[in-house]
Amino acid sequence: MTTRYKTLAFVFKKNNVNEADRNFSVFTESFGRLDIFAKAIRKNASKLRSGMDVFFVSEIEFVQGKIKKTLTDAVVVKKFSNIPQDIRKFKIANEIGETLDNFIKGEEKDERIFDLLTESFSNLNDKNLKSDRYLLVYYYFLWNILSLLGYCPEVRECNICHQKLDPRSIYFSYKVGGTICKKCSVKDTQAKVINSDIVKILRLIFQKDWGIISKLKIDQSSQKLFGEISRNYQSYILSSHSFKDNFGTTVRK
Repeated sequence: MTTRYKTLAFVFKKNNVNEADRNFSVFTESFGRLDIFAKAIRKNASKLRSGMDVFFVSEIEFVQGKIKKTLTDAVVVKKFSNIPQDIRKFKIANEIGETLDNFIKGEEKDERIFDLLTESFSNLNDKNLKSDRYLLVYYYFLWNILSLLGYCPEVRECNICHQKLDPRSIYFSYKVGGTICKKCSVKDTQAKVINSDIVKILRLIFQKDWGIISKLKIDQSSQKLFGEISRNYQSYILSSHSFKDNFGTTVRK
């Protein structure tokens, strides 16, 4: 007898295959990341068509075959309908999906990541969200998923000497993994000078207080610096660590 599995799933990637089929990458509440085959879903008559698409949260049912998982049912739970209507929001949504795809390669249940995904998309979907906050939603997701995966940087003291930070001279070290003081910066010539605003933003992100973060007044220079630190740290983690694909093969980014 074929066993059917049911779970909530966040759809973050899709690829068309054959004439009418599609492969979906989803992050599920019960199993973590799954790659699922949907037969004939692109046909207008498909009963699966309305319940499964990228950036949907759907309740899915699937069966496990010898090689792949096959979708048997899908009922949409939430569509985040405001995101596709705004090209900038949709771009941020794609960046979140790509980041998830880069870091999560194997099946491993983690409800915290599922909750972070749905929270981040709910924040991005908010029709009252100001346009200068869009990127902040992405960085909120990025830093929190890095934290959940064990790459949370130290932002409360110098990560080398463990002394209190001087707000006038703070550095961020990708290699050490967090803030360091001016004295210790000689141990990492690639460390980047940052300001106290960056530290404040990171501390609030790790507290997961989106209500405060969304209302922060951040000047343009600090926004630019925060974006640079965020993307460079992400690139450093991806280039320095291995992630495994769904077949257990090590993938070096």
